[in-house]
Amino acid sequence: MTSKVEYLGELRTRCTHLASGAAYLTDAPTDNHGKGAMFSPTDTVATALANCMITVMGIRASKENIPFKNLSAIVKKHMADQPRRVRAIDVELRVGDQWTEKQKLVLEKVGRTCPVALSLHPDIEQNISFYYE
Repeated sequence: MTSKVEYLGELRTRCTHLASGAAYLTDAPTDNHGKGAMFSPTDTVATALANCMITVMGIRASKENIPFKNLSAIVKKHMADQPRRVRAIDVELRVGDQWTEKQKLVLEKVGRTCPVALSLHPDIEQNISFYYE
């Protein structure tokens, strides 16, 4: 078992990671009858793509002794109406570390092929951009 999800009322849930006890709340978005006070379930799907990319890139960077301290991502989710679903996810990765061209190619490929990226339905557009600052 991975997690437990409890309904708290008013379109809100508590999601608890069973191994650690860590938890977060979700709320329905304002455009779907909710308060939009927290991540929505579809926000967590979109955000999981960036989480996974950064995690597997960090693993590879550690194995290859590539600097990996200054990285962040901005995520934007796009919804479709009929049926209501995630249509596209934009991930802008901002890299502050100095990587060689070879390191960039390796880490970008690792990020683009992370488990979440490969698990998302092919109809969901994944628009991934890397910005080197």
